[in-house]
Amino acid sequence: MRLAKTLMIQGTASTVGKSTLVTGLCRLFAQEGLRVAPFKAQNMALNSFVTADGGEIGRAQAVQAEAAGIEPAVEMNPILLKPEGNSRSQVVMLGRPLRRMEAQEYYRHRTGFREVVQRSLEALRQRFDLVLIEGAGSPVELNLAQYDLVNMAVAHLADAPVLLVGDIDRGGIFASLLGTLQLFKPEERARVKGLIINKFRGDLALWRDGERLLARMADMPVLGTVPYYTDIAIAEEDSVSLERGTSLLQRPQKRTRAVDIVVIRYPYLSNFDEFDALAAEPQVRLSLVGSPEELPERPDLIILPGSKNTLSDLGWLWRSGLALQIRHHAAQGAALLGICGGYQMLGERVCDPEGVESAPGTVEPGLNLLPVETGFVSLEEKVTQQSRARILTRRGLFAALDDSELQAYQIHAGRTRAPENPLFGLVQGETDGWISADGWKAGCYLHGLFENEAFRKAVIQALWKRRYTQDEPQPDTAFSRQQEYDKLAALLRQHLDLKLLYRILEGREG
Repeated sequence: MRLAKTLMIQGTASTVGKSTLVTGLCRLFAQEGLRVAPFKAQNMALNSFVTADGGEIGRAQAVQAEAAGIEPAVEMNPILLKPEGNSRSQVVMLGRPLRRMEAQEYYRHRTGFREVVQRSLEALRQRFDLVLIEGAGSPVELNLAQYDLVNMAVAHLADAPVLLVGDIDRGGIFASLLGTLQLFKPEERARVKGLIINKFRGDLALWRDGERLLARMADMPVLGTVPYYTDIAIAEEDSVSLERGTSLLQRPQKRTRAVDIVVIRYPYLSNFDEFDALAAEPQVRLSLVGSPEELPERPDLIILPGSKNTLSDLGWLWRSGLALQIRHHAAQGAALLGICGGYQMLGERVCDPEGVESAPGTVEPGLNLLPVETGFVSLEEKVTQQSRARILTRRGLFAALDDSELQAYQIHAGRTRAPENPLFGLVQGETDGWISADGWKAGCYLHGLFENEAFRKAVIQALWKRRYTQDEPQPDTAFSRQQEYDKLAALLRQHLDLKLLYRILEGREG
């Protein structure tokens, strides 16, 4: 059987743009008529996605698959690490939680993990024409080289040519690229067929001499320099973008007439990309808030999003003073919406009898703003599924919503007991969530609701009418991930040497 060609994107460090470049290349090659799939052997991220068969993978690989026009599959990210502390993670293997592991225990299992990686890669190569492989962090962390499951070890398994990416916006582009090349073993460096400069600000004409100098010193071609952009919205891989202030949710929003929506940013915030479409709406002024001082004076809606460690983040809410401020604004009439971990936190208490996320028997008091109570079950009973839902209660925040079907997904180990007043009916016959009598306080387990245009517009309309009486917000074009992928592919077409890229794929780069 003929196996797919492979191409690997490695970077000089984390957040140099590997994930985004793979996303853009997935779209570009799909436009060229190739059946292309993404692959990342091991991903450490709190932003995750649920495949159609209920497997959990990194959000970045789901985005890349979407850009390629294919369904995400667990083989695209066979190992997902969801951090729970400085050296402990929940290990998700082929879409299902394996167990919580300390770093040393994880490294001891690397031989078995390598077999999983190899089988997943081979499965993709049998089904597609091209597999675009993403590395992680830096490929020359020499103290960890023996444990490598995601960089040159995978390039060797896939017999993949490698493109090395550097972030010029950080500075030190020569040192980072040339230093990385120097630290490779000779057989590793031989796999590197070209360099890509990412996130360039300024006049590209002034940088051409730098490209030529870099190519001469590295003794390999520079495929191009990709400009720094702020007008393309691609979902973020993880919260590192929040630390660097580059998340879509943190872009300046110069909107004088808008509704104020707050998304609470706790330490273990997860799946925050589901609010990208909301932040892009011109009638919304969205704030990502991590302290009481950052709260707007009069928020219209406060969203408590998902969390990988609900009990830890709930304790942080109380210690930081945000819990009291949220309760204060709720008393003043601000609407509340909790999603997954946020739904749990808004309740009366959260219990972890088996130690799924914390020490066994841990109980944390909730914000006591919804009459619900949550207990955690074992990881074997963790819910990971795509869901289709319809609103059951049209009032308050959801008064303008029709009965159209909404696409969403669930990722949770908690079980929440709520009184009769469910918010959503699921197609599979279940109900989810709770809503107050006036409709302005609610919670549910459904991620991705704001990706549904009907849901997003209805919530904005309800908030707008509440603040501006009957003055309707002006209609606007819908936010489209597909258009963003097209824009990214167009940018790469403009700034990368595609003829050289194809020669590298064919093994004719010389």
